[in-house]
Amino acid sequence: MWINYPHMPTGAPGSIQIMEELVAFATRNDIVLLHDNPYSHILNPDPISILAIPGAKEIALELNSLSKTFNMPGWRVGILAGREDWVAATLKVKSNMDSGMFLGIQKGAIAALSLGKNWYSDLDENYQNRRKLVWKLAEKLSLTYSKDATGLFVWCKMPTGQSAEALVEELLYEKNIFITPGKIFGPAGEAYVRISLCMPEFKILEAINRINLN
Repeated sequence: MWINYPHMPTGAPGSIQIMEELVAFATRNDIVLLHDNPYSHILNPDPISILAIPGAKEIALELNSLSKTFNMPGWRVGILAGREDWVAATLKVKSNMDSGMFLGIQKGAIAALSLGKNWYSDLDENYQNRRKLVWKLAEKLSLTYSKDATGLFVWCKMPTGQSAEALVEELLYEKNIFITPGKIFGPAGEAYVRISLCMPEFKILEAINRINLN
């Protein structure tokens, strides 16, 4: 069973209680939990690892990535943690898919993992500033959102009766602004759009200014 907290695309942070319930469910039903946790340190002051939950080490594996926390997308540096026998079984498959990682990327990953706490706080400050602007952008578009959400995106709900797809097309073709329609994440996202924080503040301000020109 795949789980993902902080959740993408909604940004739901999850909680210790949710993790405990999931571990209990997996234990009762004899299934493996795979927790994808790449947003653990993004706008999230209290990172949670499912492996810290009592009993989880027997039924769970956890994935993380340097792509989000250390701005290394495309370098394909990740982490798989959990039971030794399950990790070994995974490595048997992986060893038949590739034969190693470029040394320069490995050294870059070592440097990233050696960074101090200031790296995390400075990164969060940047994302906090961007998120405040994205909230303004969302309000200009009459979208609603949760300020408790985490991660690199803001998940926004459309006003009742309005089409997310129509809004996306209007912004794209009339304002040259792209936001993601929620329906690409499944039918439950039909009434939502997602706005990325992966852009500098001046670009978010430019988007707000274009909408103000209505």
